[in-house]
Amino acid sequence: MNAINTKLTSKSRPLRRAVSLLLFAAAAAAALWAIAPSRALSQPGAPQDRKLALSKIAPWVLQHTADGKQAEFLVVLSDQSDLSGAEALTTKQEKGRYVHDALWNKAQATQGPLLTWLRERNIEHRSYYIVNLIWVKGNRDIASELAARSDVLRVEGNPHVKNLFPQPGPVTEAPLQPGAPATIEPGITYTHAPQVWALGFTGQNVVVASADTGQRWTHNALKPHYRGWNGVVADHDYNWHDSIHDSVGNPCGNDSPFPCDDFFHGTHTTGTAIGDDGMGNQIGMAPGAKWIGCRNMDQGNGTPARYIECMQFFLAPYPIGGGQGDPTLAPDVTINSWGCPPSEGCSANTLQAAVEAQAAAGILMVVAAGNSGPGCSTVVDPPSLYAASYTAGALSTGTDTIASFSSRGPVTIDGSGRIKPDISAPGTGTRSASNASDNAYTTASGTSMATPHVAGGAAVLLSARPILHRDVAMQRTVLNNSAFHLNSTLCGSSGYPNNTFGYGRLDTLAAYNYLLLTGAVSRKTQGGAGTFDINLPLSGEPGVECRSGGGNYTEVFTFDNNVVSGSAAVTSGIGSVSGSPVFSGNTMTVNLIGVTDVQRITVTLTNVTDTFSQVLAPTAVSVNVLIGDVNGNKTVNATDVALVKSHVGQAVTGSNFREDVNADGSLSATDVALTKSHVGDGLP
Repeated sequence: MNAINTKLTSKSRPLRRAVSLLLFAAAAAAALWAIAPSRALSQPGAPQDRKLALSKIAPWVLQHTADGKQAEFLVVLSDQSDLSGAEALTTKQEKGRYVHDALWNKAQATQGPLLTWLRERNIEHRSYYIVNLIWVKGNRDIASELAARSDVLRVEGNPHVKNLFPQPGPVTEAPLQPGAPATIEPGITYTHAPQVWALGFTGQNVVVASADTGQRWTHNALKPHYRGWNGVVADHDYNWHDSIHDSVGNPCGNDSPFPCDDFFHGTHTTGTAIGDDGMGNQIGMAPGAKWIGCRNMDQGNGTPARYIECMQFFLAPYPIGGGQGDPTLAPDVTINSWGCPPSEGCSANTLQAAVEAQAAAGILMVVAAGNSGPGCSTVVDPPSLYAASYTAGALSTGTDTIASFSSRGPVTIDGSGRIKPDISAPGTGTRSASNASDNAYTTASGTSMATPHVAGGAAVLLSARPILHRDVAMQRTVLNNSAFHLNSTLCGSSGYPNNTFGYGRLDTLAAYNYLLLTGAVSRKTQGGAGTFDINLPLSGEPGVECRSGGGNYTEVFTFDNNVVSGSAAVTSGIGSVSGSPVFSGNTMTVNLIGVTDVQRITVTLTNVTDTFSQVLAPTAVSVNVLIGDVNGNKTVNATDVALVKSHVGQAVTGSNFREDVNADGSLSATDVALTKSHVGDGLP
């Protein structure tokens, strides 16, 4: 039977899969029921050529709906959200809200006709929005009719597999009173987290989410760190979701209203990320962080729909039993020690959009590479293969030797040739919490164990460098470049990153010390109105400085550490640096003179040094100077004039400061005239 397998990436035992039946029950919060009047399914549902329609149906669905059988499948709509606008937003909360609203609104706007069609035929279904798709249970005719619609991109399978499954390693009970062990677990020590703890950063103000077999939330090493526990009472709203609705004989039942672990795996991985019982069991990388959870596997068995449901919950957590999601309560980092093998029915791109949505929302998704090594191109299971996943390989704990089971790149299953993993961390003989009791501990090995080391290390970094919260790419850059680089010539790569270790071994202390340029602005004081900044992106198209400064401009650069020295020079364009840069805390201010209009000017920073004596690599930041281009589209035209006119007489504020073209602190006819005088100017 060619069926989907969702496997725990633990090496403690060969893992098999457990029974599950149909996916349809009470996860109202994960479901989005678009309300639309019944109407003719004309344009969006227009039938397509039968051959084309069949090509849109996954082989698994065709196989499992043969001879009148029913199966579960995912109907993916053609119209998916464009989340690129989130990149320009400057806070994690803004990114999270933008992504949630864009996805939700797209689903609401496009799913109505399909949902009406399904309801009219009494066909079981559930709608999702993190990917614009609908879960359906039906036969071949239903799958074919849906695939024939022009608003349907593809129909993918969502099968279930029965598994026999292994037990965890030996369980030990920790003493209830302080005693043994009085040591920090070796994987934590080897990645230098305790040195950052000593500086006062343990993960505080950071939330780590675990998508796994659930968590024993009352475990002594987990309970104090659960976001739903205030020390007196528990509140599981917004902190826990169960995507298991149809299990049979599961010890946690279905739709558990509180965190419950039906195996040991989720409790174990969560413990490695944040666990500490305060009595000597220092099992977690970031004991100051809080955790939330979602059960996406039935004793180690999941489906794409279950995985998507948990990712949707993390994007905007909601109360137990359903309700409005709140993206401001989304986690900062997620642990994903599981895989969805294409070899058993999970298409390579099934989960990609959901993973990319989390990244766009500012959530670092740390994913296990898998345990199919030592062969090359064994990183094959979604979500480990995606560029948006931060993929962890496993080291033999206490060494810089790759664990034999750790999956290697390059990624070939999607034709990308992508280097994976991204980073490596200890993953053998890891001691952590067990679900057997509130003071039980056990050991396990696998990339599952490396993954929470990385997630916890990221949490420590974020607590020390809050400025990184807003940018997953920056978080990855710091973790990658600060890693203890391990070279390998195996699997068609050399140097670093490579297809064995990625960038190398996680080093939390080096990440804390790493110097990174995190932002740049062009700053002007608008008369008595105050100081207003135009953002200068560090990559992609430069920002547009539209305000006249008589050739004088000020650029302010922000870093993740406090900086004390360095230099700057104009390396492209007309203008020069005036005087020496001014350093204050984590900022460096550079004054420019002689800057002409209608040009791109580039300033390169060199030898910028922080208080840890870390030196920034030479870094260039560009800005487009185009006086009067108040809407920032690199041309000055009647639209800019009209925009300035519409604000004449208003006070200069954070929303209209670009229209104060002469930067005198007032919006007047002078600004209109100045804009008019530049109409026709433009940059390529």
